[in-house]
Amino acid sequence: MPEGKKYTDSGIEIKEVYTSAEVNFTRDKHSIQETGTPKLEIGNLNPGSYPFTRGIQADMYRGRLWTMRQYAGFSTAEESNKRYHYLLSQGVMGLSVAFDLPTQIGYDSDHPLSEGEVGKTGVAIDSIEDMELLFAGIDLEKVSTSMTINATGFILLALYVALAKKQGADLNKITGTIQNDILKEYAARGTYIYPPKPSMRIITDIFEWCAQYLPKWNTISISGYHIREAGSTAVQEIAFTLSNGKAYVQAALQKGMDINVFGKRLSFFFNAHNNLFEEVAKFRAARRMWANMMKQLGATDEKAMMLRFHTQTGGSTLTAQQPLNNIARVTIQTLAAVLGGTQSLHTNGYDEALSLPTEEAARVALRTQQVVAFESGAPDTADPLGGSYFIESLTDEVEKNALQLIEKIDAMGGSVSAIEQGFIQNEIARSAYEYQQKIETGEKVIVGVNKFAVVEKNTVPGFKIDDSIRQIQVNKLASLRNRRDTTKAANCLTAITAAANTGSNLMPFVIEAVENYCTLGEIADALRDVWGEYRQ
Repeated sequence: MPEGKKYTDSGIEIKEVYTSAEVNFTRDKHSIQETGTPKLEIGNLNPGSYPFTRGIQADMYRGRLWTMRQYAGFSTAEESNKRYHYLLSQGVMGLSVAFDLPTQIGYDSDHPLSEGEVGKTGVAIDSIEDMELLFAGIDLEKVSTSMTINATGFILLALYVALAKKQGADLNKITGTIQNDILKEYAARGTYIYPPKPSMRIITDIFEWCAQYLPKWNTISISGYHIREAGSTAVQEIAFTLSNGKAYVQAALQKGMDINVFGKRLSFFFNAHNNLFEEVAKFRAARRMWANMMKQLGATDEKAMMLRFHTQTGGSTLTAQQPLNNIARVTIQTLAAVLGGTQSLHTNGYDEALSLPTEEAARVALRTQQVVAFESGAPDTADPLGGSYFIESLTDEVEKNALQLIEKIDAMGGSVSAIEQGFIQNEIARSAYEYQQKIETGEKVIVGVNKFAVVEKNTVPGFKIDDSIRQIQVNKLASLRNRRDTTKAANCLTAITAAANTGSNLMPFVIEAVENYCTLGEIADALRDVWGEYRQ
């Protein structure tokens, strides 16, 4: 890049100084234009007003702080349950469940392909009995639970609903979110099972069932987080994520669903990186873009146009070198999320480049949120950076560049087609390569890695999961299969297969199956028999 010039991580040039003239010019060029109506002055709109650039609530955090979550899950359900109780005792407002790789891709712990992975990246969940242990002593009516699960998301939702019913909970009061975003799995993360079309069908089944029976549940968390972790820029993160969101909305509309109903239960999941001002601009631009998208798709209820999102600080920004520096990085990212108007936040542990977070690291991460919430003053006014010449201009630039990418995707036939053609994957890979090149050449400074490095001995205690966990889960599964009514379980699996073939909504059949002690792997396999596995 030319010497002396500065750019954001998305390649947007940063001027030496911003003035009111620059902001006014940018607004005139990129402000929102609706057919038959005059231009809307972006800077004059208040928080809580369409298109929600400045936030979805008029008073933002003065009315209610963001939900402080800590993403946790490891080993067995019993061990994860202990961590949840600890986090709740430390002030966490909602739980966020991490699942191990076999659970994510539809294998029971005793499957040969599960060997070496059980309980490693998250908690192992094979059956309703594991789910009972995971939430032992936790009232599901009183806690909001986010579950980061996609290909098998419908099974975990069924397990959660079955457990809530066992607790005697009112399903009308159950709150939480299921990630359930399969398109980003094809594009960036890779934990898919079925081909795109049946996967989209599962998602619309969830939309439809929850609208009737689980009205406060967020039926999808459309995720830019993993797109960013795979190497995208901030601009690509929101472009690809909102394009995926558009595909889900169109699929639901084709099924005859009311956008003003299911639109209110859509949520998003974004990453927060270190370029503070670009991240704030990204969040503001995303809200404005989504509001306009939903309006164009037919939404008339403003609540269905609101982009509500959870944020997690950037895992890929954490360094194994000088890991305590990560506390500073996570603090900057926390501020970006809060100044950008997030509804929910998870902060990473400083040791996560080395292992799963220790209890101490998880506590420090939570305390980071609490210091920002109660000591920094950042939540005291809505959109505190709104009106900044720099932020307003950068918000418009991020939006302009993201819309150009979305136009390319639309020209290909939408996200599903763009993924099938490899466009989104290739764009992410190119950005990841270019970013790494900048680190290698020193153009991009990573403190403690390519500058200010020291010879050090790692003193951070690691948190490792023993391979013996698999045998514990294998024993549980053997016991469950010996005790359950085999005929009922088999009939439930047959009913799932039939529903997949006839087009009936899958959720009632999956809920009945988990209530009759069918395992996650058995349910996933029943649908593998119908749809097969997707290979890119």
